[in-house]
Amino acid sequence: MSVKRVGILTAGGIAPCLSSAIGFLIKRYSEIAPQVEILCYRDGYRGLLLGDSIPVTPAVREAADHLLTHGGSPIGNSRVKLTNVENCIKRGLVKEGEDPLEVAAKRLTSDGIDVLHTIGGDDTNTTAADLARYLQENDYQLTVVGLPKTIDNDVYPITQTLGAATAAEQTAHFFENVANESTASHRMLIVHEVMGRNCGWLTAESARRYMVALDNQHFVPDIGPTRSQKAIHAVYIPELDIDLASEAERLRETLDTNRGVNIFLSEGAGVESIVREMEATGEEVPRDAFGHVRLDDINPGQWFAKRFSELIGAEKVLVQKSGYFARSARPNDEDLKLIKRCAHKAVESAMEGISGVMGNDEDREGELRAIEFDRIKGGKPFSPDLPWFQELLGSIGQPLPKGHSNP
Repeated sequence: MSVKRVGILTAGGIAPCLSSAIGFLIKRYSEIAPQVEILCYRDGYRGLLLGDSIPVTPAVREAADHLLTHGGSPIGNSRVKLTNVENCIKRGLVKEGEDPLEVAAKRLTSDGIDVLHTIGGDDTNTTAADLARYLQENDYQLTVVGLPKTIDNDVYPITQTLGAATAAEQTAHFFENVANESTASHRMLIVHEVMGRNCGWLTAESARRYMVALDNQHFVPDIGPTRSQKAIHAVYIPELDIDLASEAERLRETLDTNRGVNIFLSEGAGVESIVREMEATGEEVPRDAFGHVRLDDINPGQWFAKRFSELIGAEKVLVQKSGYFARSARPNDEDLKLIKRCAHKAVESAMEGISGVMGNDEDREGELRAIEFDRIKGGKPFSPDLPWFQELLGSIGQPLPKGHSNP
């Protein structure tokens, strides 16, 4: 396939991989196909609809290495669903009567884009698939190669999404400081709210990393702080039901002997209960353009903190969210290696005209390949039956619900 011009966009929430993924793509094209022109669309699909783009100049190519050292996205993000016509009109991205897919397709056509790289989660990449399908139906061939970005690590059938490992590391690091608050207050409840709408992987993995780091700390006998004060006492994820009554009884005992209780809570844990309560009282449940409940607006951490504090008799309550801290980080070495491999393979697939989302395919023995768009789906759950997670819960004395068992 002859590739003359490439487009790049990042979309959805940010993750510790966007800037570096752009950097690796630019570097790889510059190494193996320097004649290929590269255009970056500003603010994701918003920029594509509005024709807002940034050309990759020789100066950008020369400095592309520096993109590997930054978090965030130098070209901006947005949450835009091209098939949600009403939302696109409301936001002024298209005019009344226009089809966003057609507007985006015309822009790609007029810009002469042969390959579009989309760096985002399942919504970003399935939207890209809608766009590629529309173009094909209208006799315009576009190769779309996505890179899977999400700190939740919840995309079928991809083994590990870009940025997730860094986010888990940073989430654990965040709580290292927050945990010290419990040493200064009597009967304190700390709820650490972790990102994760449908999948508890980030909460579980960050809790594991935190407890491993805790094992490497030294504690002072007689005066403290003690290991128990800084330990995690509960981990709640969407994949497991929460029995508030029995957990409150267990945590009250912990608070009585420990001075404080520390909870790692996935923001999606118990959301169904919160939504039911809101609907029962006639409150409107806030949702985004994709129909997802706006978790920042319903505030799961505060909801659980209020109920647990009353049930366990906490005298002080602290709710801390690590999401923006973790997702804004620069990638660690573990992620950089994965991002580089995926970006290089993405360029290879693009030059061969093979569309798909780049990742290690769980259904193909972990092969790194362009996974077909129709197989890409979000909401992959974390398995609470994994031995390391059951061992984690067992170590903190948290029983698993019926159907599971601690080792």
